[in-house]
Amino acid sequence: MKTKFLVLTALSLSLLATPACSSTPDAQPAPAPATSAEASAPASTPAGPADLTVADTSLGSVVVTADKMTAYIFTKDTANSGKSVCAGECLVKWPPIKVTADKPTVEGITGTVGSITLDDGTKQATINGLPLYTWINDKKPGDVTGQGVGEVWYVVGPDGKKIDKS
Repeated sequence: MKTKFLVLTALSLSLLATPACSSTPDAQPAPAPATSAEASAPASTPAGPADLTVADTSLGSVVVTADKMTAYIFTKDTANSGKSVCAGECLVKWPPIKVTADKPTVEGITGTVGSITLDDGTKQATINGLPLYTWINDKKPGDVTGQGVGEVWYVVGPDGKKIDKS
């Protein structure tokens, strides 16, 4: 019974692998034509929400992550240096906003968005050359509790400039 099953299975698989309407053993089936959606869609179309967008908060319009958490800049970072000076315990309190692409997808942002590569090989989003972070004490979308912390952490506006108000 087991042998009969294996023979039938092998026979079924060989029939599925045989190209239909083929008169030669080397003929390959023609590739399926692209659907109109595949043919017209650009290769870089994001599959989900933008990496960075804009949301209204008590401080006005600010940059937020895909899950709507507020983005911050660290004034001790140097724009366009390609690195973050936040390390160790700093990164626990101020997690980097990680992205998968060199140029993150954005919506409503006018500042120049890019990324830097961290020591572990992952990418951190940047705006106007400054790395972006979230704040561990922001618990829900719209929170801006990291604004002005240590007079070095600031919410960032859609233009990539720090918002310098409380």
